[in-house]
Amino acid sequence: MAGVPLEPSEGSSAAESGIVPAAPVPELRLARVGVVLAAGRSERLRELTGDGSKALVRIGGLPLVERAVRTLLAAGVPRVLVVVGHDAGPVAAAVARIESPRVRTVLAENWVLGNGASLAAAEAVLPTGPFVVVTADHVFSEGALDGLLASREPAVLVDSEPIPSVWAEGTKVRIQDGQATAFGKHLDEPAVDCGAFVLSPDVFGCARQAAAEGDHTLAGAVTRLAAVRPLRAVPLSADAWWQDVDTPDDLRQARGLLRRSLTKAADGPVARLLNRPISTRVSMALAPLRLSPDLVSLAAFLLGVIAAGLLAGGAGIVGAILVLAASILDGTDGELARLQIRAGPRGAMLDGVLDRLADAAILAGLGVWALDVVPLSPAAVLVLTATAICGAMLSMATKDRAAVLGLRPAPERALGHLLGGRDGRLLLVALAAIAGEPGVGLGAVAATSLGSSLARLALVLR
Repeated sequence: MAGVPLEPSEGSSAAESGIVPAAPVPELRLARVGVVLAAGRSERLRELTGDGSKALVRIGGLPLVERAVRTLLAAGVPRVLVVVGHDAGPVAAAVARIESPRVRTVLAENWVLGNGASLAAAEAVLPTGPFVVVTADHVFSEGALDGLLASREPAVLVDSEPIPSVWAEGTKVRIQDGQATAFGKHLDEPAVDCGAFVLSPDVFGCARQAAAEGDHTLAGAVTRLAAVRPLRAVPLSADAWWQDVDTPDDLRQARGLLRRSLTKAADGPVARLLNRPISTRVSMALAPLRLSPDLVSLAAFLLGVIAAGLLAGGAGIVGAILVLAASILDGTDGELARLQIRAGPRGAMLDGVLDRLADAAILAGLGVWALDVVPLSPAAVLVLTATAICGAMLSMATKDRAAVLGLRPAPERALGHLLGGRDGRLLLVALAAIAGEPGVGLGAVAATSLGSSLARLALVLR
């Protein structure tokens, strides 16, 4: 199967390929190559795939195989090899869309025998040393593989407390003293493997031994490897999730998990109860279009500018609707970046600058409206408007500065109840605009923004 070289070309980088690691890669990671098994046929998903490959089923706008590759790259695996078999051409084409010199494909001639035979096809092109193996039909949350990738020895990611339906379908793992010693669906063990491994080249000899005994499964190969060299059982972290996609119900479950994972732990009440329930559904609907998150950031900014013009003209209700729409759309750009596994510092920088410009425009528009209806002098309205704008900028600046300096963050989820964050601030503007009280809106924004800034400063410094 044609593909680019496994070794990255000189001067290539994650930024040039549009893929930015989610976090710095610890030096202790030993696995320098990832293998994605995407060769099998889909039987129980045939109603959705016809006779096509399950690896091409889309979730969050990405085919499963592309999601698996991008997950490894974003987790810090430098190079990825994709093993294709059934429907090889379309699967390889989906991989090629990543356009990275760090990714290539290889054809498994004997894929029909089982995923152990598919893994064997990678032996000839893998360099020496440990490597990561995942299957294309397993979806992982952000950070789910971190513990596995940090292993300094062969290891398997295990779910120690799977729900009953996952346990019934999964490959069970026998664990003794923290080591996985056997794998199989027939085992009566509480833990199941999550379809992700760090393996040594010894596994290929074990796969040949298993094949000679008529067992062409990956479980057979790793069971024999475990008998020679036990695999460390790495538990799935409590805040992570995974989903094996074998049936239409599994696919629906994976999509639901993926959508719910777009929320943030620091989301305040406005984001949690109003914005995210809408924005995450919009993001899932837009994901198949593969829009650039930067384009969505620009669209949210333009909505904010239009809303500012409407507010300046006294069109309170329409302006309020656009302010709320801009607030919701502001969450969509980041959500799309996470769905596409394209989040990076450049996009975050652009989004932050545009957010600040839009906030300043919206509050200025509210100030222009206030000049006509608030029983205060123009100078007083100007001071009130400037205070609201400065409060909004200061609220975001204190949060960003604490993060840049590496200070222990304030409890942002609790601070969100002060409505000093962007979502709370824009909600206050919208409510004031609907009520026809721009002066009240400016005063509320000034008070909540400055109040939350002072509270954050006190909590961080303490």
